[in-house]
Amino acid sequence: MSSYRGKRLLDLMLAVPTLIILSPLMGMIWVVVRWKMGTPVVFKQERPGLNGRPFTMYKFRTMTNERDANGNLLPDEQRLILTGKILRVFSLDELPELFNVVKGNMSLVGPRPLLMRYLPRYNEHQQRRHDVLPGITGWAQINGRNTISWEEKFDLDVWYVEHASLWLDIKILLLTVWKVIRREGVSSETHATMEEFFGSD
Repeated sequence: MSSYRGKRLLDLMLAVPTLIILSPLMGMIWVVVRWKMGTPVVFKQERPGLNGRPFTMYKFRTMTNERDANGNLLPDEQRLILTGKILRVFSLDELPELFNVVKGNMSLVGPRPLLMRYLPRYNEHQQRRHDVLPGITGWAQINGRNTISWEEKFDLDVWYVEHASLWLDIKILLLTVWKVIRREGVSSETHATMEEFFGSD
């Protein structure tokens, strides 16, 4: 379940202390999200993990459940309130994923887990992103995040799969902190997050 020897140990050595240290902050976020958006506070969604096997990913909720007259959810841009924007800008909505890391269905570093419905849309090359555990951050996140195309993102994911190492993970983690501080790549040019992936030509 690891792309190199010691990856799981690195995950636990960093994730467990981080959860303990940030627990007061996570408690504050829980209160704010509960106050501004109600329940549920934690957004849970099934995502594809290692080898495409589904698991439940946790994030702090950042959007309301507002719907139109036909009962359809409004576009992300309309449901993403200021509280959610702040959480996303500083990647605070990702903090509950540390529990996924401790459970072992995610790593600190790896390709981001996307949507289950994307699985049949990947080509053979893109499917390789599931050869390792998905991550909270990854090579694609520090090289454009939501501002690059899906094809570029998947190429970066596969590059990581082929070159994963302890030192690369440490480099990605350090650069992730820098990117979060600079608030880079949170939104695409046309969407609040990232547009739907319908497959490559």
